Amino acid sequence: MTARIIDGKRIAEGVRDEIAREVAQLKAQGHHVGLDVILVGNDPASEIYVRNKVRACEKAGITSNVHRLPPDVPQNALLALIQRLNADPMVDGILLQLPLPEHISEVEVIAAISPRKDVDGFHETNVGRLMIGDMIFAPCTPFGIMKMLEVCGIAVKGQHAVVVGAGNVGKPLSILLMQAGATVTVCHSHTRDLADHTRRGEILVVAVGSPRMITADMVRPGAVVIDVGINRLPDGTVCGDVDFEAVREVASWITPVPGGVGPMTIAMLLANTVQSAQAAVLAEE
Repeated sequence: MTARIIDGKRIAEGVRDEIAREVAQLKAQGHHVGLDVILVGNDPASEIYVRNKVRACEKAGITSNVHRLPPDVPQNALLALIQRLNADPMVDGILLQLPLPEHISEVEVIAAISPRKDVDGFHETNVGRLMIGDMIFAPCTPFGIMKMLEVCGIAVKGQHAVVVGAGNVGKPLSILLMQAGATVTVCHSHTRDLADHTRRGEILVVAVGSPRMITADMVRPGAVVIDVGINRLPDGTVCGDVDFEAVREVASWITPVPGGVGPMTIAMLLANTVQSAQAAVLAEE
């Protein structure tokens, strides 16, 4: 058995094409979709992420503005900018690029973003609404994973899903999987006998940031394997949390790294932004 590749690039292109059509419809109604990005400091990885997001916005017809702030910006100044963007009707989504400098409270700053413009889905209100099944925005990476499963026709209802990693991806994803009808096991750094759990997963999602930690003997034959990890190796190459070449001989479906989950994260950010714009247009009617 050789697994079928879940082509995140191709699926993301399809999502972006649909977003572009929706953006054009909104423009015809007189509403120009806007996403404002806040970048604090000059972290090289963050610069790349922001550049990719801005490029994706341009292709979809979304107006994007990047607010670049120095690494020593006072927290009050950052909060003032957020309040201004909250009140600006031209801004549909606010994206705060993480991480932030140590002197700024990530919790306080995220809480200052309007839940209706929190297109990352990190605000406590959006997290709470996700928990009770009445979400406004889902966090982009879990949202993208669910979309990939849907597009590939991979059944979730009634399946046993194992999520390795209980962070900002694993927690919300486990909720989305449960809401879709899966039985979910969540593993983390304190889980004993990890392989005993992963081998039970008909859907296995790994999001821990540990290069190639999931080996072929840890995967159930025929499982669907979603690799969220992006790890840069000493030689400059990138790999996931899954030993791709070995595991693809065991799994039925698998995501590559790069080209799997990553493109979907940006696509779903745009989808959330368009959803926010559509809600704003309805509110005006």
